[in-house]
Amino acid sequence: MFLFAAFSAGVTLASGEALSLSSMTSIRAMEKVFLRSEKAHETSMAAISRQITSTEKAMAVLHKANKTTSALLQVAEVMTKKHDKHLRHKQPKGYSGIDGARKMLNSMIFESNTKYDGEIAKCTDYYSKQCGLMQASRGEISGANFLAAESRMHILDSQSTIGRCEEDIPKRKLALNQHNKKCKAELKKMSDRLKIVLGDITVMTSILKMTDCDKKLLLQVGLMKCTDQCTKSSFITFEHDGLRKQFAQLQSSMSHKLAVDVMSDLTAQQNPEISGNKSDMGMAVEPKPRTEVPANPCNDPAQGAPSANTKRAAKCSLSGSPQCFKLQERFLLIQSGIQDERDSLLEQIAMMEGFCKETKDTLETQIAEDEATLGNAQTKLASATEDEAGAQETARQSAKQFGGMNKDLMATMTTCNTNYVNFETELCALKKIRGELYKMQGGGPSKTFFVDCTVTKWDGEECSKVCGGGQQKMTRGIISHPNGGSKCLPLTAERSCNWDPCPVDCKLGTWSGYSKCSAECGGGVQQRLREVEQAMKNGGRPCGETSETRPCAPQACEKDCVLSPWSKFGKCSKACDGGTQERVRFVAEPAMGEGHCADMWSIERLEYKKCNMNKCHLPKDSPLMTCDKELDVVLMLDGSGSLGQKGWDAEMIAAQNFLTVFGGEKSKAQISVLLFSGPRTWSGVYKCMGKGTAKINLEECGIKTVTHFSNNIKNVKQRVLGLDWPQGSTLTSLALATAKAEMNIGRKNAKSVVVVFTDGRPLSYRKTEVAALDLRKVARLMWVPITSRAPLKWIKTVATRRWQENVVLAATNDDLALPDTVNHLIADMCPEEPPPEMEMMQEEEMGALE
Repeated sequence: MFLFAAFSAGVTLASGEALSLSSMTSIRAMEKVFLRSEKAHETSMAAISRQITSTEKAMAVLHKANKTTSALLQVAEVMTKKHDKHLRHKQPKGYSGIDGARKMLNSMIFESNTKYDGEIAKCTDYYSKQCGLMQASRGEISGANFLAAESRMHILDSQSTIGRCEEDIPKRKLALNQHNKKCKAELKKMSDRLKIVLGDITVMTSILKMTDCDKKLLLQVGLMKCTDQCTKSSFITFEHDGLRKQFAQLQSSMSHKLAVDVMSDLTAQQNPEISGNKSDMGMAVEPKPRTEVPANPCNDPAQGAPSANTKRAAKCSLSGSPQCFKLQERFLLIQSGIQDERDSLLEQIAMMEGFCKETKDTLETQIAEDEATLGNAQTKLASATEDEAGAQETARQSAKQFGGMNKDLMATMTTCNTNYVNFETELCALKKIRGELYKMQGGGPSKTFFVDCTVTKWDGEECSKVCGGGQQKMTRGIISHPNGGSKCLPLTAERSCNWDPCPVDCKLGTWSGYSKCSAECGGGVQQRLREVEQAMKNGGRPCGETSETRPCAPQACEKDCVLSPWSKFGKCSKACDGGTQERVRFVAEPAMGEGHCADMWSIERLEYKKCNMNKCHLPKDSPLMTCDKELDVVLMLDGSGSLGQKGWDAEMIAAQNFLTVFGGEKSKAQISVLLFSGPRTWSGVYKCMGKGTAKINLEECGIKTVTHFSNNIKNVKQRVLGLDWPQGSTLTSLALATAKAEMNIGRKNAKSVVVVFTDGRPLSYRKTEVAALDLRKVARLMWVPITSRAPLKWIKTVATRRWQENVVLAATNDDLALPDTVNHLIADMCPEEPPPEMEMMQEEEMGALE
């Protein structure tokens, strides 16, 4: 049975009110009345009996309870008369007789006991049910309050997410708008630049067609280099009207600069620079007193155009002569330079478009995600607000219902207590009258007039339900059988039981996704929630965690990488001829966010110092070093016309010296030789470098494989001696690609080396740089630039790192023919003990290029 003392802590209502202390005290007091123990019954009966001191008072009680029947009145009348001798010896019959009165009173006592017993059963059953309902109501209030609190947490979380999204979305939309405008402006600028460059390529194509040496045209060119005295800038012009007009159509400053650079050696041979002025100086400024007025520099009679003397001094004809091929080679260099600019611009435009698209997609994705998050948060906010309002209304209604049930309970308690007292008063009155009859009979302590039936307390069987209201069979036994008293009450009964509400376990929904990180860097938190689908009630299993957080964006917003301490200096890269020792620093902790970190070739991470500066020891019978390393070497010889006969002869001597190094008995090298130049005319170059699908004949493009990999050095030297000077252009890019293809037939365990002899700039810087970087993935790329015509600064950027040990300069043709140049090259290529650190760095570079 539910004990109402559990309510002593009070019940929290939706309105915040609680049961008053006096009400709870009254409930606890009345609880004893409801249960009405035997001891309480006896105490109450004794107190009432003391108040009923006479038959008259007993009759008054029964009269008040409407129990005064005619029979009972006859008994009372007999008891109130004075008895004479006649009555003592002869008792009246019927209810006026003692025996009849006793039976009537026993019957009335049994009836009152039955009603009293029934009242107790009814009141205790009501008490159990009502308290169970009130406990269930308390559970509803508690569960509703819990749901309201959980809903409030979801509301706050949704409001926080909405706040962050409403702040981030406008920022990102503004960033996207600015990004689109910037990209549009940058792409327009590059596109405009590309149009100019494409126009210049068209102009140069027309010039190349006009000056094609194979057409046997007799064309007086009149090449001249002039200087604008006002701007001090140089420019190239021609006497021939058509060529001059075509050249004047070049729009980009880069094209004009290329023309001046590549034509310088031709104009230097033909005429000195001519002063000119292509612009008006404007109005003279009135000089200050005593200040000498300088001479006007803009007084060229030809107004910036070449003078007649210059024209006469600069005449040359295009009729298939060597001068024609030199001039067309320069035009080819100008066009290839412009094409490099075009390709670079196309690459920049593609990169810019890719970057713009990637950034635009990223921003749009972030905006879409934020908007989706905002929409979800707004939906969750509305749902949580609705849930909170519903929970609060449920709590309010449950509290109202609880108040009504509490009021009913208090009223019923009062009624039951009154009924208990009334029934006990009736019993006391009836027993008082019956006692008086006993006295009239003249009985004493030794003479028992009557004994009422007494029974034990109720014993209950197991309730049919453990909660929620069940049924229970009750039994009780007889302590004493009736002897002239009232008969026994029923010994079996059935009553309801276990009206406590059943426990309800908490039921949780699935976890939501983690919210947006509260910070983009520097450490933030993400939160995920799950809804309470059913709150715990009536002592059920409580809810687990409904909120989880995890750290996010731990990276520092701005943190440079942390480098390890310097390593020790490694072994010298060469045993002689001036090597280097290196030490490195590795990345101990990577950069965070926009932090800076030097690359592996930066002086912050890589440091060198000179070592073994002594000259290499040469064999006693030879001025050349030897090499016994297992190498696959591709020797690339430049055959371009810019070498000149003296340069070609010096290169052949250097090639023989280089091959001699590997001609010893201990040599493990294989040598392949490529002779490269290029077509001398525009039509030939276009065929070799165009985008056509037709198969290219490498020899027609000036790329000749003198010999594939061979260890018969004597035979290789004979083949090199038999070479003729091609005197073509310089298709270095195609030659490097051919060298890479040659590496496919090299040995698996041999180290691969490519050595390039060259005296001038390649026809296309860009294509050559791409081919060089591609070749460096599979081989070490070394260069021997010849004379100052070779673009040394550019060569250093395409040679295998470190360039100091992969570039050997021959300052003059005479230097190229000296054994020292080859010795220096072999000292770099074939050191006595190659340091593992240098090999590791070269392998790392190849991996990075991959």
